[in-house]
Amino acid sequence: MTQQQEIMPVAIEDKMKESYLNYSLSVIISRALPDVRDGLKPVHRRILYATKDLGLSPDKPHKKSARIVGEVLGKYHPHGDAAVYNAMVRMAQNFSQRYKLIDGHGNFGSIDGDSAAAMRYTEARLAPLSEDILSDIKKNTVEFIDNFDGSLQEPTVLPSRLPNLLINGSNGIAVGMSTDIPPHNLTEVISGLNYLLENEDCNLEELMKLISGPDFPTGGKIIGDDEIKKAYRTGKGRIILRAKTKIEKKGRNTQRIVVTEIPYQLRKAKLIEEMADNVKKGKVDNVSDIRDESDRDGLRIVIDLKSKANSNIILNRLYKYTSLQTSYRINMLALVNQRPEVMNLKTILQHFLNFRREVITKRTEFELNKAQERKHILIGLKKAIDNLDQVIAIIRKSRYPRTAKTNLQKELKVTERQAEAILNMKLQRLVSLEIKKITDEVAELKEKIDYLNSILNKKDVMNSLIKEELNEVQEEYGDNRKTEIIADESKAELDESDLIKDEDIVISFSHRKYLKRTNDLSNVRSGKRDYVTHVFTGTTRDDLLFFTNTGQVHILKTHQIPEHHGLSTGDPLNNYLKLPIDEEIVDIILLNNEVKERYITITTEQGLVKKTVGKEYETTVSSIKAINLNEDDQVIGIEVTDGEQNLLLGTKQGQTIHFNESSVSDTGRNTKGSKGISLSEGDKVISFDATKEDDYVIALDPQGKGKRTKISEYKLQNRNGKGLQTLSSDDYELTQIITATKDETLLCITENGALKELPISKITDTKRVGRMYSQLKLENEKLEKLIKLPKLENND
Repeated sequence: MTQQQEIMPVAIEDKMKESYLNYSLSVIISRALPDVRDGLKPVHRRILYATKDLGLSPDKPHKKSARIVGEVLGKYHPHGDAAVYNAMVRMAQNFSQRYKLIDGHGNFGSIDGDSAAAMRYTEARLAPLSEDILSDIKKNTVEFIDNFDGSLQEPTVLPSRLPNLLINGSNGIAVGMSTDIPPHNLTEVISGLNYLLENEDCNLEELMKLISGPDFPTGGKIIGDDEIKKAYRTGKGRIILRAKTKIEKKGRNTQRIVVTEIPYQLRKAKLIEEMADNVKKGKVDNVSDIRDESDRDGLRIVIDLKSKANSNIILNRLYKYTSLQTSYRINMLALVNQRPEVMNLKTILQHFLNFRREVITKRTEFELNKAQERKHILIGLKKAIDNLDQVIAIIRKSRYPRTAKTNLQKELKVTERQAEAILNMKLQRLVSLEIKKITDEVAELKEKIDYLNSILNKKDVMNSLIKEELNEVQEEYGDNRKTEIIADESKAELDESDLIKDEDIVISFSHRKYLKRTNDLSNVRSGKRDYVTHVFTGTTRDDLLFFTNTGQVHILKTHQIPEHHGLSTGDPLNNYLKLPIDEEIVDIILLNNEVKERYITITTEQGLVKKTVGKEYETTVSSIKAINLNEDDQVIGIEVTDGEQNLLLGTKQGQTIHFNESSVSDTGRNTKGSKGISLSEGDKVISFDATKEDDYVIALDPQGKGKRTKISEYKLQNRNGKGLQTLSSDDYELTQIITATKDETLLCITENGALKELPISKITDTKRVGRMYSQLKLENEKLEKLIKLPKLENND
């Protein structure tokens, strides 16, 4: 009788969660993160082990890379060959690895970003350093597990004699986490390990005196040590890397900047292209030529300067605008007992020392067992030689070998292994010289066994051995630092006065989000099927503030916008700012010295009004918060005010309130503001303006009906009231209320994106609660937005 299986219902979200967690754990352990003990990910570990298995030691000839990749794929790593080859290539690159693990022969790529040749063309073998990573692997020092198909065994970790995680670093992206461990100098790291061995209770500051910071294979400079110390304390930080440069005299009044070392993981060709692009855009001036003079003797990028150019200013601009200065994120995350863990410097060093103790313990136990077994055999042979006549007699009277072995065990009082050795003993061992060798070897083995036992039982002996082996590695592979750590005189922020040429500029912004910089207002013009909506006159030291509906402000330095010729329409805004998809620009303000002394006043859809002194928007970051918004609220308007201006708020249902801004207290950026108008249910604020005496209030609805009314009809009230009605009927809902003078023009935007100009002078003049009249001819579409156009001298 077949027993029915019970079917258990499972929620799909629970099953998906379980499957995703299993996948995440698999990626974290089997691919993306290194082990804290040997500093290797599985693919790198398998490459080294397979290469050793092929007998490709540093003293043997190279073999085709394809042969090694095939060995790895077929035996241990059932993934793509490209992934394995790319990993092997990186292990052979002296600009990627601080200490190479693979000795490559042929084209293994370049610092320019060139790819390696195909695996059928290149050859490889183990680098000398890898011998120390694989050392003692045959002495039961590490655990072996079944490979992917159960046909072979592979190591879970390599018994590394050197701290590979720190000296070569690691980077990788797992599911929900990533690691970025920078490479370090071997001599410094071993000095730190030795100090920790002798001073287990030492603090991080003491270790940092020995390990001064990361040491990258491409050299360069690290600016300041504050972030290094932070990363060593917490496991996380961000350091500033800078290329190594020098100034050379070229002629009587000319100089050149020569780059000799570049930041880690930066492609030389990309850097040159980046510098040339910034020269072309005008961000870096007085450069006559950039060329690559690198050769076998080393890297050399030459930047020729124009006559009498200030090399220090230009160099600072290059640091500011190009990857000649960049940042490197540190996140010291690695696997500890198959679990990801972010560790500080001391913890990583301690894990390595614990691992060395574990490896040496297992190796010592292996060697102890071998020595004891050998001693046991030799004692048996010595006993046989001392009783040679008896042994011969026993063997002669025995009919079969197994009988002889049994008789020897019984009559000579030896073990089975000793009896086998006696039977296998050659006659030449009976000479007196051989007998002495056996006696001497027994004495040596006794001494060796005593020493091995002392390693296992005495901590100081174990520590001394660890230190001795570390010093051997240091003597063999230790070298001087390549990366220089220099003082952070400006806390990694360059002096803007060194970077910016102070000059008057005109910035324009269009409806279709094109940004343009010129030196003359007459060069501002609308593009084809586009309109200029904002024009600012200022200097290259000012900032543009882009306020969005979510309450964020995105900052763009005006000097970062290259100068355009008169006929140009400019560049798309997304060339400069990458706005989140859920943010829309509400308004733009030029932050100059005048605005810094005035107020930036913000209104929200729920009727809140907040003003903050302009100085609060001075910042070196690219984005800041301008206002704290309630849930379901958004910013609808921005004005620059002087503290005594009158403000007008208009709502969708046609209510308006006109009050003086002095009733609104100024607050910091990170606040909500005060109530400007009391809204009826379902109503919302759609318009906000600072008014002038000669303004008109223009109201338009989605059907294109509207009117204009003198601002004088909107008497001043106290804020937070219901306000005054601006419609003659409750049937209307407005698109927008806007203030403008009679000689200004509105840009009307429909829901389909059509653009129509509407001069204020042509709008019907009525009383505040007068009727609405048709102002625009709309065909099966609605009016969506109004923008007050700036006055331009040339508007084609």
